[in-house]
Amino acid sequence: MIAEPSYTIENLTELLAGKSEVESLKTLAELFPGQVVFSSSFGYEDQVITDLILANNLPIRIFSLDTGRMFGETYQVWQKTNSRYDTKIEAYYPKSEPLEKLLSEKGPFSFYESVENRKECCFIRKVEPLNRALAGNKIWITGIRAEQSQNRQGMTQLENDEVHNLFKFHPLMNWTFEEVKDYVRKNNVPYNPLHDRGFVSIGCQPCTRAIQEGEDFRAGRWWWEDNSKKECGLHAK
Repeated sequence: MIAEPSYTIENLTELLAGKSEVESLKTLAELFPGQVVFSSSFGYEDQVITDLILANNLPIRIFSLDTGRMFGETYQVWQKTNSRYDTKIEAYYPKSEPLEKLLSEKGPFSFYESVENRKECCFIRKVEPLNRALAGNKIWITGIRAEQSQNRQGMTQLENDEVHNLFKFHPLMNWTFEEVKDYVRKNNVPYNPLHDRGFVSIGCQPCTRAIQEGEDFRAGRWWWEDNSKKECGLHAK
């Protein structure tokens, strides 16, 4: 049996240097067959990446984390995406026992009461399902862009994720928001209608609002918390 090649952040970065987004995704899929996955929340960026993958028939598995608190519009674009590309995006759900325990003991809106409660809810609904979705894979594709928040400006396009023991690749890292929207328009990509109502980053319905002009891209997420580096734990270091 031939030993699997060992890749480092350095030699993978070198292999991807100068390649387009599609070329990079294709290269990763060839280097790690059956071990490249893309997590979609059906926002603008994720819909661009979904189009790059499916329109080019790249062997990359697409999944979404259904928290049980998503907007109706999000489910709508999920259905439209499946129909448009004749695909079936996989769903991962929270485990019922810890979710039932949380709601029984703390109620349905405990996340408004403290950061600790909110992170507990995020862990049950998002982080634990993500851990299951990523298990056994080598590459995790995400829709992260540097422009989205100050916290993300220091990130690189390819990262070593020690938490999940894999590499994270952000194909749109250096895209502007206008470039993302332009791609969606030109390629007639299905998108979440909430974007037209000021929702930039779309998560769970109780935890997401539209942003005002001049606000940070992430201002609409967990808006009641006074923290410029708000994250749910999916991309924790």
